[in-house]
Amino acid sequence: MADGSMQIGSMKDKVSAEEWKARVDLAALYRLVAVHGWDDMIFTHISARIPGPEHQFLINPYGLFFGEITASSLVKIDLEGNILQDTPYFINPAGFTIHSAIHAAREDAHYVMHLHSDQGVAVSAHAEGLLPLSQHSLIVLQSLAYHDYEGIALNLDERERLVADLGETKTLMMLRNHGTLSVGSTAAECWIQMFYLERACKQQVMALAIGRDNVLIAPESAQAEVKSQMSRGMGMIGGLAWPGCLRLLDRESPGYDA
Repeated sequence: MADGSMQIGSMKDKVSAEEWKARVDLAALYRLVAVHGWDDMIFTHISARIPGPEHQFLINPYGLFFGEITASSLVKIDLEGNILQDTPYFINPAGFTIHSAIHAAREDAHYVMHLHSDQGVAVSAHAEGLLPLSQHSLIVLQSLAYHDYEGIALNLDERERLVADLGETKTLMMLRNHGTLSVGSTAAECWIQMFYLERACKQQVMALAIGRDNVLIAPESAQAEVKSQMSRGMGMIGGLAWPGCLRLLDRESPGYDA
């Protein structure tokens, strides 16, 4: 099996233009995660809300690696987890638990990404969480929330606590002992936030290799200055970087838009 397109025909002429764009952008996110080595075989999830009044969203077909996912292989579901299209695939229940909660609670949550990267999990398990050690960390700290680990996300009653911990304005989350999460109004915004968070986690793991007492915490004045500088969010930065991300995929992981 080369990729998801081997298992299902093109959906491009079977869905609206708005849904197709969401499919292409979401497939691009999956491929970008794979290119950066942040995937976990067939596990973890990225989802996209389909534009329109219905709370319908797209998520990965359970069983495909992220580098295999295409726009057409993504699965359309509702907030109850019902599959809304003809497809040979099914979905991961844990993915449904996390993503349905956020899509239902946050109108701005058009894209939701959850990862199990080595560095992200390592920092999520650190008692102090993400430290203000690097410029990358200072950029994301103001947007970062935390949710305590409750086990594999199969219990639907966890959704209420997850949403409460994320709150109404935070767009990044550390899932303690578990991984990272990003919320964006666009695929570009979701991606750039996760990119900065993951880089910050990697930098922290590397810095702490020399011992906690030997790392330099950024001055409080600098932390406040970066917080002020980033008060408008990362949407513009994401928009500038996104075309280059797609060009990267065209070179290194073509076919995501099929």
